[in-house]
Amino acid sequence: MPALPLALAWPESRWLLVEANGRRARFLVQALHRLGLETRATIRAGRAEVLGRDSAQRGRHDLVVARGFASPAVTAECAAPFLTVGGRLVTSEPPGMREWPPAPLERLGLVVEGRRGSVMVVRQASPCPEGFPRRSPGKHPLF
Repeated sequence: MPALPLALAWPESRWLLVEANGRRARFLVQALHRLGLETRATIRAGRAEVLGRDSAQRGRHDLVVARGFASPAVTAECAAPFLTVGGRLVTSEPPGMREWPPAPLERLGLVVEGRRGSVMVVRQASPCPEGFPRRSPGKHPLF
């Protein structure tokens, strides 16, 4: 879980951890307590494509850190609604991952800043439009 070491490294930061798997979400609650992070981090058990439509979370986060949980198109669509304008998505990718094309990312308000090894950095240049994320972004990915 990349968020836990990052939260420990940045003591002034606040975190929202989204985990779709209930068992893993319960583990994260325990881990936050053991690490003394429960006052700075919140766990939301649920799918990002559902939580990204929650008005309490849209456009409120400066950074989204995601392990490569899906294709780049799905990862971008699930992350964009959470980000503030100027915020960044940092995601790990397997070696040999294809490029993230600019035109579909622009539909989400995103622009690629660059790749550093197997890590992709994408910036939220404009607000993510309402309607994203779609209910099943993996069925008809943007790219």
